[in-house]
Amino acid sequence: MSSASERTSIPYSQFQQLRSAQSILRQEADALVEVASHLGDDFSMAIESLCACEGRVVVTGVGKAGLIGRKIAATMSSTGTPSYFLHPVEAVHGDLGCLNRGDILLAISNSGETEEVCRLLSIVKSLDVGIIALTALKTSTLGSQADVTIAFGRSREADSYGLAPTTSTTVMLALGDALALVVSHMRGFTPQQFAVFHPGGSLGRRLTSVHEVMRNQDEIRIASQDSTIREAFITVRKAGRRSGAVVIVDENQKLCGIFTDSDLARLLEQRRESDLDQPIARVMTHNPLTVNASATLDEALEILSRNKVSEVPVVDSQERPIGLIDITDVIGLIPNDLAS
Repeated sequence: MSSASERTSIPYSQFQQLRSAQSILRQEADALVEVASHLGDDFSMAIESLCACEGRVVVTGVGKAGLIGRKIAATMSSTGTPSYFLHPVEAVHGDLGCLNRGDILLAISNSGETEEVCRLLSIVKSLDVGIIALTALKTSTLGSQADVTIAFGRSREADSYGLAPTTSTTVMLALGDALALVVSHMRGFTPQQFAVFHPGGSLGRRLTSVHEVMRNQDEIRIASQDSTIREAFITVRKAGRRSGAVVIVDENQKLCGIFTDSDLARLLEQRRESDLDQPIARVMTHNPLTVNASATLDEALEILSRNKVSEVPVVDSQERPIGLIDITDVIGLIPNDLAS
């Protein structure tokens, strides 16, 4: 008897592999285009229901649809719509207690006849919880009993036999993304709010405000435009992290320029040592690039990378320097496509 772990490999050239993969991707892409072209009133009704939801969006489904449902619930939660996944089998064994009046059940099933999902419908309605269905046909059990049904139609699955959930789950996932993001937009969800839900890793840090990561005023070198270069570099010293820039201010303490280590090196290379005892305003960069403290770090990264600069002063509403973003602090967060 052959082992269950033995597998049969059918000869498949690289050309055939790529052609097959391209066909699968095109089939799923065509299905998305078809669904997008037929979105209408039912989708808008679902959006209005989700926007008006005073509780949470509870997503349910079984099998592959359940896995898609978990992702939709996660996307909604991270974009400002409180949501979680409820497994329909666990639901009928006590977890229905998590549903409350004002919640909405988003039920997902391609056939609309999934027993575990359909048996929840009457119970959920008795709890005064609205039901939105994502299913192929409006005439299915799920489609006919839901308050709002987004029917995406029948589509052939992408595998050779048309059996494995592939095209249908791609459509479900895309529709879930569309629901989550349209609702997020209508609720005025901001990048700052997104950052609150994503505090970990480089993504979370890039979405934090400049104010949280900048070098504060007491950490940077600030000099008068009348100071000499020598005075600016020798007498204006700061403890802690050393920055390669001196921020220059005018008589009103407003930013008027910046002078960097690179500027100093250039003077020395050109044997212009006599300029070291001249006013720094003569050689500084006038009207430098700046960023507001309320901007995101991602916006500051864009300024640094696109303009090939190493420091950007942070200013308040009156153009007074209150901090500095230094590339040495954030180099690891610059995307490769911007750093190149």
